[in-house]
Amino acid sequence: MPGEFKDHVALVTGASSGIGGATARLMLKRGATVIATGRNAESLAELDGALAFPGDLTDASFRGRLVEFASGAGKGRLDSLINAAGIIGTGSIETTTLDSFDNMMDINVRSLLDLTQRCVQMLKVARGSIVNVSSVTGTRAFPGVLDYCVSKAAVDQMTRCIALDLAGDSVRCNAVNPGVVRTNLHRNGGMSEDDYAGFVERSAQTHPLGRIGEPEEVAEMIAFLAGNRSAWITGECIAVDGGRAQTCAR
Repeated sequence: MPGEFKDHVALVTGASSGIGGATARLMLKRGATVIATGRNAESLAELDGALAFPGDLTDASFRGRLVEFASGAGKGRLDSLINAAGIIGTGSIETTTLDSFDNMMDINVRSLLDLTQRCVQMLKVARGSIVNVSSVTGTRAFPGVLDYCVSKAAVDQMTRCIALDLAGDSVRCNAVNPGVVRTNLHRNGGMSEDDYAGFVERSAQTHPLGRIGEPEEVAEMIAFLAGNRSAWITGECIAVDGGRAQTCAR
């Protein structure tokens, strides 16, 4: 819908790749002013028309500078905050270290909480929308990814709590729970190219629709939740997963 986001100011984290990047591109195409942040400055520069602000979200001082930049760009208002930044890792109850657990929670949960808190006043001005990128692992347990599952379950519950806390100010908060999507997430988490190719092939069999997802497909749901078409939806965690959450473990 060209022009859907005219006069809409969006802050998108994790915008240098994957779902965050696809969301930034889609919202730019539909007329939004997009503040795009991520660690890869070169990739952010390729988002034609975006206001790029590269950096590390685990750095509290950077989060403060990012919000100041967003406030200037939006003249004190923010229509949507899309929390798409995140990492994945591997580890069971026997192999997960406290350091890896803390790192996972810092990136996937703690930085999301702090950034959202810093943006609340701007979102209230706009009666805006928050969209968190969670995962099918937020609602279903999977072996070998304990800290990732826990972090995404925390994101889901945080989404519901934020939704209730801000409903009186007409600020909405929802989440998307993707299945396996074709991004660099798993490779950045340490998976080799050969292992990733095998993972994609197996995932086609575990997702009932017979394939993994594309980031643009998740971006469509994020854009819907960020905009006015979903004005009476809040506190929802919506699966965009090819039916994965409906299946038994195999």
